[in-house]
Amino acid sequence: MSMLAPVRRDRIIAELPQCFHKEAALHSRASFHPQVTGACQEQRTGTVGFKISKIIVVGDLSVGKTCLINRFCKDTFDKNYKATIGVDFEMERFEVLGVPFSLQLWDTAGQERFKCIASTYYRGAQAIVIVFDVNDVASLAHTRQWLADALKENDPSNVILFLVGSKKDLSPPAQYSLIERDAIKVAKEMHAEYWAVSSLTGENVREFFFRVASLTFESSVLAELEKSSARKIGDVVRIRSADGDLYLTAQRRKSKCCR
Repeated sequence: MSMLAPVRRDRIIAELPQCFHKEAALHSRASFHPQVTGACQEQRTGTVGFKISKIIVVGDLSVGKTCLINRFCKDTFDKNYKATIGVDFEMERFEVLGVPFSLQLWDTAGQERFKCIASTYYRGAQAIVIVFDVNDVASLAHTRQWLADALKENDPSNVILFLVGSKKDLSPPAQYSLIERDAIKVAKEMHAEYWAVSSLTGENVREFFFRVASLTFESSVLAELEKSSARKIGDVVRIRSADGDLYLTAQRRKSKCCR
């Protein structure tokens, strides 16, 4: 008997969720990689359906990391702020193109005194989500260091990166447009995909996590196919590639901001 909880109906992904901003996207294709679609149809996804993919969420204190995870996993928003001590995690199960897929979302502490504890849990991430507050320019500047710390425990060529601006509901349109311009610039430097969300209203939260699940799933299936084939199918490419395709056969290099 399986010990895993059944996949909820609202966690079924049949099509590739689209990016938030094409100027800062890991790729802008309208559908899953054809190799992935074919593998799912032919049930050649290997161990992907049995593994748990680790997603770590990092960023400054009080930028909204916990609220972001809770809005998606529990559909709740707690106005009474409580700082995360060390780390916490939530498990989410999806069905992507008919294949079960599990994400473990690690919520890490933003306080300096807990940083050493939290960093021990960075290792083995399939994706890194760096969160900043769109109303706090300093928190955006600090994302470079958060990414550098996370990459010390991971191979930069094997992780997918997301830069997420939180608390969008608190930012007037004119003010947000300015921070978005800077955030897109930082995302390009990191070779990350940019999103802006509101955990209070739920704006873009579901879409964001579905995108994370889909791209992580896609990358995992391609890695499985690569293992079973002598031909290299798809290394992660830098965000500045000519056609913006995440899976061209070119190796992503570590960004300058993380050296």
